[in-house]
Amino acid sequence: MKLFKLAKNFTNDESGAVTVDWVVLTAAIVGLGIAVLASVSGGTTTLADSISGELSTMGIYSH
Repeated sequence: MKLFKLAKNFTNDESGAVTVDWVVLTAAIVGLGIAVLASVSGGTTTLADSISGELSTMGIYSH
């Protein structure tokens, strides 16, 4: 009888379920962050190259 009570308590225990939820949510947030980074990186590289080109053609004038 004690084994059945132990098994029943084990199946009713939900203390680890919150951890699993947080792991799934964290993985989703990290995945979305990587997806955004991958989609934006091409545009930022192009913009950085454009700014670099403009700055390299400018001269420094002193009075």
